[in-house]
Amino acid sequence: MAEQVFSGKTVFVTGGSGGIGGACAEALVREGAAALLMGRRLDALERTRDEILERVPGAHVAVHAGDGTKQGDVIAALDAAFALQGRLDVVIPTVGGGAIRPLLMHDAETFRADLDLNVMSVFLAVRYAAPLMVRSGGGSIVCISSDAAKLVFPWLPAYTTGKSGLEGFVRAAAEELARFKIRVNAVRPGMTRTEATRALFASPEIYQRFAQEKPLGRLGEPQDIAAGVRYLAGPESSWVTGHSLAIEGGNELRKAPDLGPMAEQIYGKEAFTAVLEGRAPFDSAE
Repeated sequence: MAEQVFSGKTVFVTGGSGGIGGACAEALVREGAAALLMGRRLDALERTRDEILERVPGAHVAVHAGDGTKQGDVIAALDAAFALQGRLDVVIPTVGGGAIRPLLMHDAETFRADLDLNVMSVFLAVRYAAPLMVRSGGGSIVCISSDAAKLVFPWLPAYTTGKSGLEGFVRAAAEELARFKIRVNAVRPGMTRTEATRALFASPEIYQRFAQEKPLGRLGEPQDIAAGVRYLAGPESSWVTGHSLAIEGGNELRKAPDLGPMAEQIYGKEAFTAVLEGRAPFDSAE
């Protein structure tokens, strides 16, 4: 049985029904934490909870349906997490994502939506968790970034911008919250197997396109990311804050994979050719 390092501690996870969110929660409840999983779909949250309980019998796992990009939902979920044990010790905002979409196919609404998903969701979790963590004597916040924050991913500008902004926020929040013994860090995953990436993992061609840029030769599993989150959440990292830990098979030693063929498949040859020629295919004036 794992040492109960997190016994008596409470963990709050947004995007809790996702592969990474669920794996992070499981890693900490294995060591004694109580966890509250927040996500938009109650059925998916309950399924994740049940899967965790099958592997960790007797674990304390609660669920709360809500949207991680909506302030009221986040506040309500945090209050529910704090009520589990009268404290809040670890916050893991995993909400994020974004579709392949070339710059010239974006408008203000689509670009802003990716920023909300990847930056605003983290801001809300940190902003409203911090006072509860102060009341608990401090704690650890571990955000989920991406290797897209460091590598140039053509045809992925909004997601790249969002994750780069997230890492700037991590550093700023780490500086401001350190006085309260709250550490703020991030992990920077490469392509990882989740519900959202299932189709990519199922395609040998796409898998190889990503894997060939990784010296370790494979793509990630949720448990790879959870191991890094566990380190940054735990006492072993007590002198670490404002840091982003790359967990991506060494991809940052090389370059991002070419997403052009995927963009062409999504939008069609004519639209992608227009982008390559400097035209915005979805603008009525083009």
